[in-house]
Formats: sequence, C-alpha cells, structure tokens
Amino acid sequence: MLVAIGILIGLIVGGTFAVIAAGVTEKSRLGQARRLRKQILDDAKREADAFRREGEIGAREEAVRLRAEIDAEVSEHRSRIVKVEERVLSKEEDIDRKLTELVRREQGLTDRETHLKQLQDDHKQAREQQLAELERVSGMTVNEAKQHLLERAEDLVRHELARRVRQLEEEARIEAKRRARNLVADALQRVAASHAAETTVSVVELPSDDMKGRIIGREGRNIRSLEHLTGVDFIIDDTPNAVVLSSFDGIRREIAKLTLTKLIEDGRIHPARIEDTYYASKAEIEEHMLHAGEQAVFEANCGEFHEELVKILGRLRFRTSYGQNVLKHTLEVVHLAGIMSSEIGASVKLTKRAALLHDIGKAMTHEVDGSHASISAQLARRYGESQHVVHAIEAHHYEVEPQTVEAVLLISADAISASRPGARGESLEHYIKRLESLEELAAQKPGVEKVYALQAGREIRVIVKPGEVDDDGAVLLSHEIAREIEDQLEYPGQVKVTVIRESRAVDVAKNATGHMNHAA
Repeated sequence: MLVAIGILIGLIVGGTFAVIAAGVTEKSRLGQARRLRKQILDDAKREADAFRREGEIGAREEAVRLRAEIDAEVSEHRSRIVKVEERVLSKEEDIDRKLTELVRREQGLTDRETHLKQLQDDHKQAREQQLAELERVSGMTVNEAKQHLLERAEDLVRHELARRVRQLEEEARIEAKRRARNLVADALQRVAASHAAETTVSVVELPSDDMKGRIIGREGRNIRSLEHLTGVDFIIDDTPNAVVLSSFDGIRREIAKLTLTKLIEDGRIHPARIEDTYYASKAEIEEHMLHAGEQAVFEANCGEFHEELVKILGRLRFRTSYGQNVLKHTLEVVHLAGIMSSEIGASVKLTKRAALLHDIGKAMTHEVDGSHASISAQLARRYGESQHVVHAIEAHHYEVEPQTVEAVLLISADAISASRPGARGESLEHYIKRLESLEELAAQKPGVEKVYALQAGREIRVIVKPGEVDDDGAVLLSHEIAREIEDQLEYPGQVKVTVIRESRAVDVAKNATGHMNHAA
C-alpha cells in the first residue's frame, strides 16, 4: 500500500515538473518567434524604403525623358507649320499675279468686242447697200430672187432624184436577179439529189417457173386470195422466173411483194398461209414506214415532231407525185429551203419544218377531203405546229397568199425540186389520178369496206361487209357503180366492177360491166 502511494505521488510530481518544463519551453519558443517577427518587419521596412527611393529616382528620370520627347515633337510641328505658312503665302502671291493678268485680259477682250461690234455694223451697212444695188440691177426683190432660186433648185433636184431612183431600181433589179440565180444555183449544187423514175409495177423473181403454178393454185384459188387480200394485180405470163405485181398504190404493191417473197421462201402456199403472211407483211411494212419517217425527221434536222406526224410522213416513202417519190421530193425541198433561208437570213428551222410537212397530206388517200396543201396544213395545226409553219404549208400552192419570207422560200424550193429534168412524169400522174378517182367513187357507197383498182383501171374490185350487203344488194351495187363511172368519169374504154361479200375469206363474186362512153 505504501509503495503504491509512493508511486502515485512520484507520478504526480513527475507530471507537474513535466508541465512546468513544457511551459518554460513554450515560452522560450514564443519569445524566439516574436524576435524573428520583429526582425522580418524591420528588414521589410528597410527594403520598402530602398524601393521607394529607387522609384522616385526612376520616375524623375522618366519624366525628364518624356518632357524632352514632347519638346522635340513640338519643335518639329512648329517647323512644319512654318513651312505650310510659307507655301500658302507663295500661292497667295501666285493667285494675285494671275488675277492681275486676268483683269488685263478681260480689258483687252472688252476692247476687241467693241471693235468687232463696230465692224459688224459696218458690214451690215455695206451688205444692205449691196442688196439694194442688186435689187436695182436685177429688177427683183430679195424674196422674188429666193423664190426663183428655190424653184430652179427644186426642178434640178427632182430631175436628179428621178434619175437616181430609176438607176437604183435597175441596179436593184439586176442585183436581185443575179443573187436569186446564184442562190438557186448554189442550193441546187449543194443538194444535187438524184431521181429514179417510180413505176406502178414490181417484179418478184422466182427460183423456177414451176413456182408459178403453185402461186396460181388449184383452180386459181391462191392467186385469187393474193389479189383479194392485197388489192394488187398479179401478172403471171411467159416472163421466165418472174411475177409482175401491178398497182398504182405503192404501199399495197410493197406489201404484196413482201408477202409473195415470204411465201416463196417458206414454200407453203395456200389461202390460210397467204392470209397469215399478208398480215405479217403488212405489219412489217408499217414498221418500215415508221422507220422511214424517223429517218426523214433525222435527215431534216429541224427538231422533234409529233409521233403521228412521223408515222404519216413515213407513208410518203411509198407515194409518188408525177412519178417522183414524195418522201425523196420532201427531203430535197427541205435541204433546198434550208440552204436558201440561211443565205438570206430567214428562219432555217421554221422553213425546214414547213418543207418537211408541206406534202404530208398526200399520204391521206381517200381519208380527208380537200387539196393536199390544205390537208397538210390541217395535220400540222392539229399536232401543234406554229402558225407560221401552217401558213407556209397552206401557201405553197398559192391556195392562200404567202405572207412570210419562209412561205415564199418553200414555194421556190418546191418548184425547183419539181422542175428538175426527169423528176416527174405527167402521164404517170394522170394514170394514178384515174385509179384514185375510180376507187374514191366506189368507196363512197354504203356497206363498202375496201376498194381496189386493178388491171390499170380496167377492173374495180369492191369488198363489202356481209352483214350490211346481201347477194342481191351486191349485184345492184355493181350495176350502180358501173353506171356512176359511166356518168361521172371521162375516160375511154371499159371497166369491170366486181363486188365481193366476204368474212376475211374469198367469196363468190358478182360481176357487172360498166361502159364509159365519154372520150378523154
């Protein structure tokens, strides 16, 4: 127990001494810190004083430097002001000198004006004296003299003007003829198209004469079927290895030629096969006509056309006018008109479009009434061509008076193409017109489906609709057509009228003969 108490007392005493020792140590450290702080403050004050003294010295030096610079700039500015003042003074002296000179000159001009006015007065007085003396000598007043001179000058000018006008008119006439001849000659030389005579017959070569019998068929059924479907006269005579196809319609003749050629190549010739081959050939020819129209538009090079116009244009490939192929004639007119329009500065595109369509009405056989020029104009108007193109087409045969230079050029180009030596044949055109008039007369009858003129116009084959015309009606129709041919057409000879009732196959024909007693 005593030991424990002694240990406790010892710990307490030791702790007390430790606290006292720590306090003494802390006080000693605090004193050191205070001394260090005071020393730092003193050093800072000394440094601040040193910096302040240095700053005051630098500021004084900077102020001295700035003041020196300002003094230099002020001195320079004053020097420039002095120079400017000197220049201004110099200019003022120049202005004063020039002003003095101007005053002197003005005074001189005033003196001259006074002298000039005096001279003018003297001149006027002298002129009046001269006029008075002239009036006394001539016995005429000034107005009378003027009138006399004007009348004489007017007579001289009128005479000279009339002479000059006559001279210019003659020169213009000669020059116009010369230029027109040169223009036409140049256009003809540049086009230089060739012409081949168009005929109304085609020849189909046969591999052997034995083929003629197969074409005729048993009791002539094959050749009757061919002639009935195509509307073309098949002439099988003694000509070796050849069959002649005769028709004024180029499209029918071409279809018949293609049909016969295919039948010969195939070897099977009978009515059913003939019918199938005919319709296939017809479709092929229509395709060829479309290609021909597209090629013509391409060669003309005058823009796009309506599809229907292109189709109709292709039909001209198988049409003739006075023996001249209409499509070739059309393209020649296009080139001629284009060359001439470019030479005189007219619209080349407009002229070419009118030239390409000017004869398109010739493809509308028995379909539209009127002349081919009016039909062509109607087609052009219907399918969106401009009024200038339509007018040129209407006027190319003077059915209307031409109002534009393009219309006159089309008339000239058409005449040039038609007047080429060998381009046309009058007799062939009359022959074709005869066949067309025969077909047109029969086609006007009710119930008639197709009409074909055969044997150079000596036979008309009329195909009627079975549902509308019976056998008795067919006989009466044949006599009626024959009588109208005799009354209306003025051609010599005899025409055979054959009326056929059919439903796409050959039926029994009813025949009649019409005599035409009128001389051509």
